[in-house]
Amino acid sequence: MEKLLHVSSSPHIRARVRTSHLMFLVILALLPAACVGIWVFGGYAAAVLAVSVASAVLTEGIYEKLMRRPVTVKDGSAVVTGLLLGMNLPVSVPLWMPVLGSVFAILVVKQLFGGLGQNFMNPALAGRCFLLISFAGRMTDFSVSQASAARIVDTVSGATPLAELKAGGSADLLSMFLGNTRGTIGETSALALLIGGIFLVAAGVIRLWIPLLYLGSFSAFTLLLGGHGFDLHFLAAELLGGGLMLGAWFMATDYVTSPITKPGRILYGILLGILTGLFRFYGGSAEGVSYAIIFSNLLVPLIEKLTLPAGFGCGKKKGGRTA
Repeated sequence: MEKLLHVSSSPHIRARVRTSHLMFLVILALLPAACVGIWVFGGYAAAVLAVSVASAVLTEGIYEKLMRRPVTVKDGSAVVTGLLLGMNLPVSVPLWMPVLGSVFAILVVKQLFGGLGQNFMNPALAGRCFLLISFAGRMTDFSVSQASAARIVDTVSGATPLAELKAGGSADLLSMFLGNTRGTIGETSALALLIGGIFLVAAGVIRLWIPLLYLGSFSAFTLLLGGHGFDLHFLAAELLGGGLMLGAWFMATDYVTSPITKPGRILYGILLGILTGLFRFYGGSAEGVSYAIIFSNLLVPLIEKLTLPAGFGCGKKKGGRTA
C-alpha cells in the first residue's frame, strides 16, 4: 500500500513563493523611479499615482464582490497595475484619466478574461494605450508647473528628449540618466529604473533574458536602421529616453504575458526590440514601447506553440507536430 501512486491534476511542482510576495518586491523595485518622478514633477505626480493605484484596487474589489468571487486585492497585483499605469502618465493629466485607465485595465483587460493569470496583454499598458488613443492630446502634453520646470533640463519648451531627437535635435544624456527631463512620471530616470531592474534580478523575480535581448536587439536595430549610423550618442539617448527602460525591466517581463519557454523568451525579446525600432524610427511618434509590448503579448501564444518542447517519449515530426 505504501507504494501506491497518487494521481493529481497539474501543476505537480509548486513554488513556495506567494503572489503577494512577488508583487511586494515589484512595488519596492518601482519606488525609486516613482520617487524621482514625484521629486521632479511635484506633489501632483504623487496624486496621479495615488489615484491610479486606489482606482485599480477599488475596481478589482468591487467587481469581485459583485460577481461573488474571492476578493484578491490582497495579492498586490492591482496595486502594481495601478502604479505602473500612473507611472506611464504625464503629470499634466486630470485626475479622472488615471481613474478611467485603471478601470479599463482591471475590469476589461484583467477581470473580464478571468482575473490574474488569464489576461492576454499587460493591463497597465492596455490602460495607457486606451487613454492614448482616446485622449491623444492630453496624453502627449508634457507641460509642467513652474516649480517643476526649474528642475528640468529642457532644450525645447514642452518637448521630451525623444521628440527632440526625432526632430533632429540633441539630448542631454546625463539629465536623461538621472531623470530631470520631460516625460511620463515614471520613465524619466534611467538610473532609478536600472536600480529597480537589478533588484528584481537579484531577488529572483525576473531573469535577464528578456530585458537584455530587448535592449540588445533594439540597439542593433538603431545602429543599423535608425538613420544615424554608428552614432553612439544617439544610441545612448534612445536607450535612456522614453519608456524603454520601464518597459524592458517591468512590463515586458510580466509572467502572464511573456513566454515560458527559453527559446520563446529569446524570440520574444528580439521581437520587442525590432518592433520598438520600427515604431520609433518609421512611425509618426517618437515613442513605441507600449505598442511593441502589447503587440508582442498578442503573439505569445503563437511563440509558445512554435517553441514548446516535445513531451517525454514523443518525437517531433516535420512541421513541429509531435508523434
